[in-house]
Parts: sequence; C-alpha cells; structure tokens
Amino acid sequence: MAKDKTLYTCSECGGQSPKWQGQCPHCLAWNSLSEAVAEVQTRRFKSLAAKGEVQRLAQVQARETPRIATGLSEFDRVLGGGLVPGGVVLIGGDPGIGKSTLLLQALAILAQGLPTLYVSGEESADQIALRANRLGLGDTDIPILTEIRLEAILGTLQGERPQVAVVDSIQTVYTEALSSAPGSVSQVRECAQELTRHAKQTGTTVILVGHVTKEGTLAGPRVLEHIVDTVLYFEGDTGSSFRLIRAFKNRFGAVNELGVFAMTDKGLKGVNNPSALFLNRSEREAPGSCVVVTQEGTRPLLVEIQALVDTAHTPTPRRLTVGLDPNRLAMLLAVLHRHGGMACFDQDVFVNAVGGVRITEPAADLAVLMAVVSSMRNRALPHKLAVFGEIGLSGEIRPVQRGQERLKEAAKLGFTQILAPKANLPKQAPAGVTVKGVETLAEALEFLRGL
Repeated sequence: MAKDKTLYTCSECGGQSPKWQGQCPHCLAWNSLSEAVAEVQTRRFKSLAAKGEVQRLAQVQARETPRIATGLSEFDRVLGGGLVPGGVVLIGGDPGIGKSTLLLQALAILAQGLPTLYVSGEESADQIALRANRLGLGDTDIPILTEIRLEAILGTLQGERPQVAVVDSIQTVYTEALSSAPGSVSQVRECAQELTRHAKQTGTTVILVGHVTKEGTLAGPRVLEHIVDTVLYFEGDTGSSFRLIRAFKNRFGAVNELGVFAMTDKGLKGVNNPSALFLNRSEREAPGSCVVVTQEGTRPLLVEIQALVDTAHTPTPRRLTVGLDPNRLAMLLAVLHRHGGMACFDQDVFVNAVGGVRITEPAADLAVLMAVVSSMRNRALPHKLAVFGEIGLSGEIRPVQRGQERLKEAAKLGFTQILAPKANLPKQAPAGVTVKGVETLAEALEFLRGL
C-alpha cells in the first residue's frame, strides 16, 4: 500500500516544507514545523475579494457604509463606531474573561432589529440558555446553532441570511476537505478564509472568537490575524471585576482604542469614566504615588502609578513592573542616576500601574520617576498633582501628543497642579489649574523640592 505523502507545516506562519527542518525556511522560527498529511485539493483556491477590472484610484467612488451600533458604547468605541457590514472581527482573551458574555449581550441588543445568528462549538444550547437567564436575556429571540462542521455552518448562514453572526470559537470549527483535527494550523486557516469569503460576498458581519496561548497571543497561525479586518484582545485579571478590551488591528478605525467594562451579576457594563475608576484612592497622601495622564487611542486616562524603593537584600537588585515595560524602567533609573544624581544600584524598585491597565506610551516616563523619587525620599507628592512627559537619554523632557486633551481631562477630575513638558504648555491654562512646564529632569526634581 502506498504511503501517504506528508508535509511539514509551520505553526507560526503557516508555511509548508516537504521535509522536516529545525528552522522554518519561511519565517525562520525554530522547532515550529509539525507533520501533517498532504491534502488533495479538489478545487482551486478562491480570492477573498470579488474579481474586478483594473480601475484608476481617482475614478473610484468611495462610499461611506453606515455602521451597525451594538448598543454597548465601550464596545462600539473599540470597533471605531460600530460593526461594519461584511467585516470580520477576531476577539481573543483568557478563558473566563467574558468574551462569550459580551457577544451574547451584543447579539441580544442587535436581535431586536436585525437578523442574527450565534454559532457555538464549545457549549450546548442548554448552557447558552443558562447563561442568558443569568444575564436576564432569557426572553431574547436569538437564533442558536451548535455545530462545528464548516459546511453545515455555511449552509445555515446561506439559509438564515443573518446580518451579524458570531462563531464561538474558530478553533473548534473544521472542514471535511481536510483530514487534520480541529484547531490545527490548516483547519484554522481554511475555516477562517471560508468564513471571511462568505462575509465579503454576502455583507454579513462575522465575529470570530479565538483561543489564546499561555503567552497571551492568539492561538493558530499568524495568518489568522492578517485575514480578518479587526483584532481585539480582552485584558484584565479574572479575579478582578474590571475588564479591558483593546484593538490591535482595525481596518475601519483607530488602533489602540481602549474599552473598559465592569463585570456584574447581569453581565458586562460599560464604564464611561474610566479615569475615576483608576483613581479610586484614599485622600491620605502616601509616598511613592503619582498620577499620570496617559492616552489610550483617542481617550485620555488618569492612572495612578505606585513605586516602592527598598534596600536590596540580594547581590542583584530587582526591577519589577506591573503594567509597564521593565526595560524602560531600567533605562529611566539610569537617566535618574546620570542626570538627577540619585542612584538605585543597591535598591529594589517595584512599579505598578493601578487598576490592571497596561501603559505602553512613553508619556508615563516622568510620572514613573516622580513616583520613584517620592518613594526614595519617603515624601508624598501633592494629592492634586498630575504628571506627564517623555524623558530622553540626555535628561530632556520631550513633548507628547494631545497635550491639550490631557490637561482638560486632569482639570475635569479636579487636579489643580500639572507637571508637563514645556513644549506642551497651553496658551491659557484651564480655570483653577496651575501648569508647570519643565525642559530637563533636573528642573522637574527642583520642582519637587519646592513642594
């Protein structure tokens, strides 16, 4: 009997090789090739977009497609204003974070005026009904399909013609054209392409739920994120009642938008003023605490930064961060030593962004160092002081984007003193607010001494 032909598929990029190698020849990833039986293609590959003739860009009439509001303001914000007809959204997150709960709530609102469909490959209809009853959505008329075979799902989509469809999850769906198991690289890639092709041809908005790996990235081939139009990540500690949803890719809106939800006994509720959530602190002034005005997408946020500096009891001092980049903290401590005259080489430094938010922009540099200096001196900063600014390696305080919006957000929440880069000084400060502009780290430290 003839032996089946095998191919080796890369789990990182989806590339194929006729023989096993330690390194993928396509993306150069190590130990990522896995053996699979070569599939006999019964049909040719199809393009995701409709075939058309060559056109001149200046002659193309761009049409603004009205978005579909989900009824959840924070979800719509992350999507860029709502769902786009024919768009494909991929949402990932840790197990139990609230992905299915959020989508069930959104479909319950959309089903009141639009045809919808909820496809579940992980739960039975009884389990979905129990969740709906807990959320108070038991009377909502949402069509439910418990199926994992792609051909059956596509047939139902053709028959029901929903305007919004949810597939939970893409790792459980398989196609009969391939013999590999559900969740494999080839199955996930082929099923995602077929669902995306259906969405583009019929105008149905498809929302795919994706599993994540232990590193927190979406499971499956990287091509999965390239196929879809929008990639959303659920963040937050499962032990906390707050959830953050962030857009990492959006062809129809801005990326790095942030939506904040609170998990209640009736499901996820949007938090319209997340700055008040992250600033839920006592009136007592404590050393090592500083408020930063950060920017998440188009939304300014005020987040409390806490720092603790303690004598190191090991030969190698520790540098630990929660919600911040530890490599950037090490760089900032070097700048503080060189241009501020304050050494931490024999101190353990711990920095935390309160509330579970993750700050990636460099505008938090100045606030981090102010919190570290406050902890080192054991001297509390004023309770109504907010700080923002980027610090360069030469000790200069560099300006940041959207400075005016940051100042307005801080003034709205009652802050009366703001330490900011001199280049971000406004022509007229908000009423009741004193803005101090600094150009170097030495000026910022001198400002702290005068408080």
